[in-house]
Amino acid sequence: MDDSSLIWDDGALVTIDQRGLPHEVRELRLRTVDEIIEAITTLAIRGAPAIGIAGAFGVVIATRAHTRDSSVDAPDQSIGDGSPRAGGVVDVAAVQAEADRIAAARPTAVNLAWAVDRVRARIAEGADAVLAETIDMLAEDGRVNLAAATHAADLVQRLCGERPLRLLTHCNTGRLATSAVGTAIGALRVLHERGAVADVIVDETRPLLQGARLTAWELAQAGIPHRLTIDSAAAWAMATGQVDAVLVGADRITANGDVANKIGTFSLALAARHHGIPFIVVAPESTRDTAMATGAQIVVEQRAAAEVTGFGGVATAPADTAVFNPAFDVTPTDLVTAVVTENGVVYRNSNSFDAQGRAIATTARQLYGRGWMPGTAGNISVRVEAPSWPVAAGAGAWPALLITASGLSKGELGADDTVLVGIADTTAHAGQRRKPSAETSIHTAVYRTRPAGAVVHVHSPFATALATTAARPGDAVTPLRISGFELLKGFGLADPSTVVIPVFPNWPEVARIGADIDTYLRENPDAPPILFITGHGITTWGDTLAQARDRAECLEALCELIARTGRTDATPLEIGPT
Repeated sequence: MDDSSLIWDDGALVTIDQRGLPHEVRELRLRTVDEIIEAITTLAIRGAPAIGIAGAFGVVIATRAHTRDSSVDAPDQSIGDGSPRAGGVVDVAAVQAEADRIAAARPTAVNLAWAVDRVRARIAEGADAVLAETIDMLAEDGRVNLAAATHAADLVQRLCGERPLRLLTHCNTGRLATSAVGTAIGALRVLHERGAVADVIVDETRPLLQGARLTAWELAQAGIPHRLTIDSAAAWAMATGQVDAVLVGADRITANGDVANKIGTFSLALAARHHGIPFIVVAPESTRDTAMATGAQIVVEQRAAAEVTGFGGVATAPADTAVFNPAFDVTPTDLVTAVVTENGVVYRNSNSFDAQGRAIATTARQLYGRGWMPGTAGNISVRVEAPSWPVAAGAGAWPALLITASGLSKGELGADDTVLVGIADTTAHAGQRRKPSAETSIHTAVYRTRPAGAVVHVHSPFATALATTAARPGDAVTPLRISGFELLKGFGLADPSTVVIPVFPNWPEVARIGADIDTYLRENPDAPPILFITGHGITTWGDTLAQARDRAECLEALCELIARTGRTDATPLEIGPT
């Protein structure tokens, strides 16, 4: 899709000086480690993948500089491109020290340290070996970017539909920030080639205007329709229906899915969440730092005050004004719809299970309206099978369930008021802003023992009352037999003439209730998909959420019929019609 923006030529790294764009396209030829470091720190070269590859070329230069001929009579050595001193004896310690300096040039982007560490292993083999590894990395970057961009474009179209889309991007993530194709801009290019881009809104990206200077330049060269806007207008663009999805890059992605990127990214993610707009991060696998647990551990680079107090050599603030100038911010994982790399969608936030979340919220509001989920009581879940994409390390066990969050009114739930929980370990997946319902162990007991697709737990009055009066104190489980009612057909029984419903004690420790249910269901494979908990409502399940809800409604109607026909004094195993 693109020629590389980084070229090795006659012992020098050749690239475009990004500080001169868009008005001046000038070439840089970098021949020393100091020149490489200066280019990275002054943003002549910028973008996580690009500075990583540039750093690796810096190690090539350092290896050349610290190699001496093994013999004074040895013939001239070369790197294969005419550069001298590739052979001989390498002062490994000196090169490693130079590599340390290069890796420290910008601390937030993980790619720089990653690329430098990758070529460190070849230093003792000489400059030829370091160069070969770096050239491989350069070629790899183009392939990786195209793969990630294609996966991201596919995801955007799945989420937003096959139509011309209005997209928003921040900073610069094209061939200038990588070496070829780009990540988020690469996805824009793929979508444009498919005829799926109506418009791209480009954030100017303060304070150094990478969006205005670089992204607008790249999009213009690619013929992609776009409009430039100030950063603070992005939320209003979303509010006025001008954005279908946000696509950004990343400088580091932690194990739980937190994303460090150019300052202003966090604000975009907050606005996108508020407006229900997909927020997609596109980056190479080398940007994922699975050794770092969360974004709280990321060192955010602070840059010079002059970048904020003025621009283009013109002061715009009073002299000696104190400045807060972080180069990056960290977007929490719960605001990220998905992280896409060359491997596909490697992380997708639980809140991106929009359809299931909406269905849960709608059902909860309906049952709340009937008085069956008063206040924060009751909970609903659906099974979420293992995703087709690789899951980030530490994300949580699969398969999982999506369950209503704790402490929220069931009459006011939204699509994202759910929590992803592993079925096997009843542990919430990492990086979520909500906590799961306290009754989650009741749901996981059902999912572990039954192929249910959904579970509903409500406090419907007649069923709760019947279970409370029927339970025998001291019994681990009270079996309650009900027979002769037409409503029994609603439970999908092999013999709809009679049902035996277990009534479980309401232990203070909900996990103990879950353990009792788990044991009972394993020992009774033919048990019906309904149960009572003394004073604690009913739990029902089914293949779908609609079926689980219908069974709850049927059970409550049955219990109301029993109560209204005067059989409230019936004993366990003997309830029937009058």
